[in-house]
This record gives sequence, structure tokens and C-alpha cells, in this order.
Amino acid sequence: MSYSDFRGFDGGKKTKGRKRHIVVDTLGHLIQVVVHAANIHDTKAAHSVLRAAVEKSPRMSAFSADAGYRGTAVDFVEQTLGLKMHISERIQDVFAVLPIRWIVERTFAWLGNFRRLSKDYEIRIRSAENMIRIAMLRLTVAKCV
Repeated sequence: MSYSDFRGFDGGKKTKGRKRHIVVDTLGHLIQVVVHAANIHDTKAAHSVLRAAVEKSPRMSAFSADAGYRGTAVDFVEQTLGLKMHISERIQDVFAVLPIRWIVERTFAWLGNFRRLSKDYEIRIRSAENMIRIAMLRLTVAKCV
């Protein structure tokens, strides 16, 4: 695969490069991460991260996601994985904190504080995923001390 196969452009979000999908527990600790080209739609890319999360944590009983994952991702979770996916809808037309959804956004904010994760520096997708894992290790150890 060439270098350009790992990058793309998402016209809806006006994002070029890559997208990151993470599954976290209720405290914001990383369970699974998948990085892919930005031209793959979120509902289709969710399949790989959700399947990997269930394989890694078989005791998982439900997922919570924002409205961007409704549709095929919800059908995949309910029919293929046999779990429930709760979609948090927008409460108002203005900015509002959605309590469960905010956990993932907070984790992304924590990751954004790391220089290697502030921009898309990595060439390989595996390197980008592992940088996220290393950053979460550092955050977890810092909370324990």
C-alpha cells in the first residue's frame, strides 16, 4: 500500500488525513482504538472498532455513541454483536454537554495535549494507534501516582 492509501478526505466534516475512533469505559480509560483514512464514513468504520472492543472486553453489555453513529452502526451492534447501542441526541440547538457522550470528548481532549497526537505526524496507521495507547498509558500511570 502506498502512503496515500492511509489518508483521505471527509467532505462532511471537512477533515483530511485520518480519523480516530476510540472505545472508552465510563471513566474515560481506553479499551480500543482504530485509526483509518478520513474518507471512510463513521458508521462503516465503527464496525471494526466495536467488534475489536467486544473481543477485547467480552463482558461489555452496551455502547453509547453520538448521533453520527446511528444507522448501520446501530444495526451492526444489535444484529451482529447482540448488544445495545444508545444514541445520545442533541438536547438543544446550542452547545450543551451530553453527560455520557462527554466522556469520549474528554478523552480526546486529554490525548490532544500530547505533541505527537496534536497533528497527524505518523506515516503508518499502526504507529498512530500505538501513540494513542502510549499516551493513555502515561495518563493512567499519572493518575495512579
